[in-house]
Amino acid sequence: MSSDPQTSSHARTPSPAAGDSRATGASPATGADVVRQIVVLVSAVVAIVLAAVGSGAFGGTAVADAAGGALSATATTVAPATIAFSIWSVIYLGLVAYAVYQALPRQRAVTRHRRLGYWVAASMLLNAGWLFAAVQLGSVWLGAAVIVALLLVLARIFVICFHTASSGWVDAVVTDGTFGLYLGWVSVATVANVAAGFVDAGFDGFGLPAGFWSAVVLGVAALVGVAIAFAGRGRIAPALSLSWGLSWIAVGRLLGEPENTVAGVAAIIAAVVVLGVTVAVRVARGRVGATRSLHR
Repeated sequence: MSSDPQTSSHARTPSPAAGDSRATGASPATGADVVRQIVVLVSAVVAIVLAAVGSGAFGGTAVADAAGGALSATATTVAPATIAFSIWSVIYLGLVAYAVYQALPRQRAVTRHRRLGYWVAASMLLNAGWLFAAVQLGSVWLGAAVIVALLLVLARIFVICFHTASSGWVDAVVTDGTFGLYLGWVSVATVANVAAGFVDAGFDGFGLPAGFWSAVVLGVAALVGVAIAFAGRGRIAPALSLSWGLSWIAVGRLLGEPENTVAGVAAIIAAVVVLGVTVAVRVARGRVGATRSLHR
């Protein structure tokens, strides 16, 4: 996800050297900045280790087998096919890259990382907390509560990224790209986790078919994606990961179990809407920017 050149006036001018506190308007680096950098690094390590545990890499219960299989790819009609979860590898790689990047001496006093630091650490620890709740405790609803909190934290991170200009393409990829993908995927994961909670609790849909409720839930997911597209002025990373998840929900429902054509078609429509609106908003913003440039 690249930084939008229209997010702020200073984003249209050459970026100052990363870490130059005078150029960025930040105060000089302090001991608190060093502590923040260390906290983010440690949180990244914790998140990665617990992710490995949760995946069953060291033996024990994997996420798909937790809570009696309530969180598996076949548990509900809005659960993505198993391969969809491979996106976590990309997200974790991005989180490690960000943890290292923000810990560089030249990034210590950068306002953007000062504002992001503890929110990023919170997102990593909440991710670890979700694994603990879902896998170790086997509580679907506690996991749902944690993942909703994670989604809110990621929304805050998205806002901070949007309102602080990146210092260049590396920052745009490592920071904006990573947390954009993270936000989009957790939006899908939240939908799947909450649906799993209702199914695990014995919710019968008031007699209405599963396809109907799936379409409603996936419609909500699409609305979230559209809202992110407008709020982020067409930033592409959240749309990519959200559409990735929706597409694999479609695959799971049309080609796997439980089979549900209505849910599969609804997931395809939702993915197309999210991507289409995001691209349209991005193109429209580009035209507005070009028009303004011509009139200067």
